[in-house]
Amino acid sequence: MTYVPNLRKKYKEEIVPALTKEFGYRTIMQVPKLEKIIVNQGVGQAVADKKIVDIAQEELTTITGQKAIQTMSKKDISNFKLRRKMPIGVKVTLRRDRMYEFLERLISVALPRIRDFKGISNKFDGRGNYTLGITEQIIFPEIDIDKITKILGMEITFVTSAKNDEEAFALLREFGLPFKNIKKN
Repeated sequence: MTYVPNLRKKYKEEIVPALTKEFGYRTIMQVPKLEKIIVNQGVGQAVADKKIVDIAQEELTTITGQKAIQTMSKKDISNFKLRRKMPIGVKVTLRRDRMYEFLERLISVALPRIRDFKGISNKFDGRGNYTLGITEQIIFPEIDIDKITKILGMEITFVTSAKNDEEAFALLREFGLPFKNIKKN
């Protein structure tokens, strides 16, 4: 028997029937699904110190379990001492099993570790995608706090196949993302 992540199993067995009932889909192909999760870290201080990007790349690789790539600047900006093709950030695109495993760790381990956590906002982009901003990378248990040189934030973007924000919100709510003031039926 092959390994199947818990959230993938939950999606097939619980979330699809719940969303089909809620929105009245005729086939399971209409049910929105999570296509990918993009974890992005902008490292503006890298202009002064090149090692910060390498450290951020290592940390993001550790957190996600997939090698992070460096993002390069597209143009020169003299006010920021920025040159074209300088590394200024790191990102990872997670799909399939790694995506579900990362989402499970985020929901059950990382988000509850945020100080004074009251839930995440429910502002979507209008096309069924959601971006969650995190201010500190130390909420992830994979990061050793003693080895941290700089506290860096990150953005986690959830790309769904939903047609609108309402369907995407319902999908992510069913996965267990802790949104603020959710009204349960």
